[in-house]
Amino acid sequence: MNVYNGIIDGCMDDQLVLENASARARVCVSVIEIRGLRKEYRRLRGPATVALSGLDLEVPAGGVYGFLGPNGSGKTTTVRCLLGLIGPSGGAMRLLGADPRSDLRSVISRVGAIVETPAMFPGFSGRRNLQILARTEDIQATRIEEVLELVSLRDRAKDRVKNYSLGMKQRLGIAAALLKDPELLILDEPANGLDPAGIKEVRDLLRRLGGEGKTVFVSSHILSEVRQTCDRVAILAHGRCVAEGAVADVLTSTRAAGLTLRVSDMAAAAKVLKDAGIDVRNEDDFLKVALAPSEGARVTKALADRGLYLSELRADEVDLETVFLELTGEPASEDPIAGEPGP
Repeated sequence: MNVYNGIIDGCMDDQLVLENASARARVCVSVIEIRGLRKEYRRLRGPATVALSGLDLEVPAGGVYGFLGPNGSGKTTTVRCLLGLIGPSGGAMRLLGADPRSDLRSVISRVGAIVETPAMFPGFSGRRNLQILARTEDIQATRIEEVLELVSLRDRAKDRVKNYSLGMKQRLGIAAALLKDPELLILDEPANGLDPAGIKEVRDLLRRLGGEGKTVFVSSHILSEVRQTCDRVAILAHGRCVAEGAVADVLTSTRAAGLTLRVSDMAAAAKVLKDAGIDVRNEDDFLKVALAPSEGARVTKALADRGLYLSELRADEVDLETVFLELTGEPASEDPIAGEPGP
């Protein structure tokens, strides 16, 4: 099964340590810490493929954290390195305060994860699949019923998995990852291949889990899902983090937002603002002003001095797609049936 419940030790070329052993026991404010992470896939012929080229990332505890990037940007490679499924070529990592290369066993019981598509036994019921997984971890049967309720599958738990929709299968995979009641949930492209109904099911579940105090780290190339689901976001391009922060902060990180205004005499207002040295242009039924929102008083005063009074003044909204394009040079996918993620 691709649902990550076991322990796989990764091999490392070099051992980099972020903190000494005595500091590992402290309570971590950041659940994921990555410094200078590099990963190269070597070939028998030709140059190596660089998947990660010095990635820096810090994920705080609590809420839903989006890891956004185009296919092939290194999202899945990052997740695999964190879970010890592959070894990085260099750099340092911390998962709940432990180094996954040497101390993964001490924290893996606090982590639930799905890497790519969760695989279940299609001829078994959803409940039976969870029972099999629970036995490998000595998890009580009562917990199975709890997670089925949590992902809204209790009424369909007796049905065979082959009769589930894609959204139901994905929620069952998340239920499997939640069996251990983890502090940190790592999901790699959980909406990939789902129809709009399935995407909404997963989105609502992740928001609920984040609101209940868990940390949900979700990688995606689907821009709209990150925008609607996540509290914070990191944007990945060519194996490096090019922007990180609260979604609202990232939206204003690449360019100054302007102002949009409406006034009864648009032509007169445009002339007044131009005479005041303010860049202005007509757009539909509004005037667009190239000033930061903090300079709104300058616009108001210039117009009021000439007897023109605003009926509307608001800051421009900068959409995440524009920011993504500016930062990565690639359009983000809005299509939930997009292609398979890259490394």
